[in-house]
Amino acid sequence: MRILIKNIHALLADGTTPETNICIDGSKISHIGEVPENFRPAKIIDGTNRFAVPGFVNAHTHASMTLLRSYADDMELMDWLNGMIWPAEAKMKRADIYWGAMLAALEMIQSGTTTFADMYGPCMDEVASVVADSGLRAVLSRGLIGIAPDADQKLAENVTLYKDFNEAADGRITVMFSPHAPYTCPPDYMKKVAKEAQALDAKIHIHMHETKTEIKDSVKAYGKRPFTWVAETGLFDGGAAVAAHCVHLDECDIAVMKKYDIRAVHNPGSNMKLASGIAPVPKLFKEGICVALGTDGASSNNNLDMLEETNLAALLHKVDTFDPLSVPALEALKMATEYGAKALSIKNLGVLSEGNSADITLFCTEGSAWCPKNNLVSLLVYSANASSVDTVLVDGKVLMEKKELKTLDEERILYEAQRSADRLTH
Repeated sequence: MRILIKNIHALLADGTTPETNICIDGSKISHIGEVPENFRPAKIIDGTNRFAVPGFVNAHTHASMTLLRSYADDMELMDWLNGMIWPAEAKMKRADIYWGAMLAALEMIQSGTTTFADMYGPCMDEVASVVADSGLRAVLSRGLIGIAPDADQKLAENVTLYKDFNEAADGRITVMFSPHAPYTCPPDYMKKVAKEAQALDAKIHIHMHETKTEIKDSVKAYGKRPFTWVAETGLFDGGAAVAAHCVHLDECDIAVMKKYDIRAVHNPGSNMKLASGIAPVPKLFKEGICVALGTDGASSNNNLDMLEETNLAALLHKVDTFDPLSVPALEALKMATEYGAKALSIKNLGVLSEGNSADITLFCTEGSAWCPKNNLVSLLVYSANASSVDTVLVDGKVLMEKKELKTLDEERILYEAQRSADRLTH
């Protein structure tokens, strides 16, 4: 299908925001600028008072944890996991995974996210169904707990997930392998994961260096910090691993990340709420390390609003470094779009340019938060909120137009998600 988005201000690859036209042919952006004479659109979207940006890439989340939103708040991480979250998750059935992911899809579309990286399980085939039905793009992985009695079975499930769903949903799904964290996956298990993932040429998605306690316990158990001994297992040998959090890093940790081309995912909202600390994002940028943004799960954030994460990323590091230039608005926005696509190894995504996937979010700029229009990027990052999201496209397909959902039944999703949550948390 050919779509023309006309007379719209758009964030282009060079950081400018001119008024222009975006031509979409099938799943790709075919032209930006003057509309070619031979371009005959089947659909025209009026971009007047709209701002087009690449769809947000949520590079680290746990989609079905939306069911546990507000359930266990204001707790330390390990108490939160062991005392509340893991016991509730143990009750989850197949339907819960599905409706939790559906609730996440609903929230992400409404807040302008077009791609998400989900680490969860079991029943990740249900999440794949949600991706197919919603029209979103996703990177899926089965969360692997190496100390669990069924650790090998979990790994086998990740292999099956890859074989069944990698490149599924018209190519919108890719599959990674997700050993949960160094404190739940001993070295021998990491070696097993590495072997299976590399045999399939699949990437790794893992939590790393989230808390000081994690590092202290690692040194006590192995005599080494987590990045060091995990690298020694061969887990990172496949390159381009996705490491969520990366809060507490020393020079040796950063050297490991550079050596193996590890991409960091910054989760400012979750890290702040759980009091985990502040990731050294400006330092990682200076070292040439790719840093994307993620929300983490809705039980620790408590939402999946990537615009809010962008705002936090831009503000948090200014106050942490006493440097107003540490993470400028445009850089924060790139973390949520272009760098997210790079972190997840998805080509032709995250930038509005000819030949790239037509994953586009349109923001309505008519409200008071958008006036005066001195700088659209600054207004988006520092002033606007997700309520400004107007229209969302993935692969040239309209998922929401003028706030009307095209692929999801909001009323049904909210009803079923509440039913599931009531059973899990009571």
